[in-house]
Amino acid sequence: MPIGGVLATKGIIIPNAVGVDIGCGMCAVKTSLTEMPTDTLKSIMGEIRKRIPVGFEHNKSIQSESLMPMLDEFSYPVIKGQYKSALKQIGTLGGGNHFIEIQKGSDGYIWVMIHSGSRNLGKQVADHYNKIAKEINSKYLSSVPKEYDLAFLPIDSIEGEGYIKEMNYCVDFALANRKLMMNKIIDIIGEIPTAIKFDEIINIAHNYARMENHFGENVMIHRKGATLATVVTTGIIPGSQGTKSYIVKGKGNKDSFTSCSHGAGRKMGRKEAERQLNLKEEIKRLDDQGIIHAIRGKHDLDEASGAYKDINEVMKNQEDLVEILVELTPLGVIKG
Repeated sequence: MPIGGVLATKGIIIPNAVGVDIGCGMCAVKTSLTEMPTDTLKSIMGEIRKRIPVGFEHNKSIQSESLMPMLDEFSYPVIKGQYKSALKQIGTLGGGNHFIEIQKGSDGYIWVMIHSGSRNLGKQVADHYNKIAKEINSKYLSSVPKEYDLAFLPIDSIEGEGYIKEMNYCVDFALANRKLMMNKIIDIIGEIPTAIKFDEIINIAHNYARMENHFGENVMIHRKGATLATVVTTGIIPGSQGTKSYIVKGKGNKDSFTSCSHGAGRKMGRKEAERQLNLKEEIKRLDDQGIIHAIRGKHDLDEASGAYKDINEVMKNQEDLVEILVELTPLGVIKG
């Protein structure tokens, strides 16, 4: 299943077509600020780093259970086993392509954007049910080739129902995770000695599956690195570190299963980027734009702009899927 893929199935669900970071998504908040001096930006980013663990770091203490999605009477075998660990992971950014950005919008306002997911919780759920799906498909001689890594679960089976339940919990957990981080950032920005207003949070996930009706049929839509783009959907499409991101409105294109891309997408793998990209050139590219960034050494090149596709070209290629509402230019970037 390619990242950026959308897949419709009948009667089955495919854990690997959702992926390991279940519920990963974007959130953004518009502030009433129209400018942010460099010194203020640096101070805010320093405070964010103090209060929000990034990369493999977790909170040192267990967070309040009130921040977690509710567990009902259903037995969540994976989540219940990971619950205590998740209490330390909620409100943390993670690594890879996850980020926190302070941005200037084409609407004249300062924005905050977060890209993060369900941390280790989603991976444990994905791996558990993908393993079960492989065992079931092998037992019943599934016609899906093993090398496709698209083992499936019938949605009306105990295993399929279990995956759907735990997947949805991970989607809720990922949102709770982003909300907690955003609230911390809002508190930090709110410490500026001026009256600041914050708009409602915009949130959209890009790793999940749900039942939808397309072409007159009820089908399980899997989105992996792709987002919903109905006519009533306000979405977020980020670029790479150092390029623009976009607040968009969906056009409801039926041929795409009312979906659009989640972001620019990589043009080279992580190891390939570390080998091929020039560290000085990538740093200069960001410095010349005045962006406070996260590239320090060779190992950071896997998330450099040069490792990603041109977001302008990507947006042009999906003009039939979304309408751009606001262009967001990065001022400061924190990476996991």
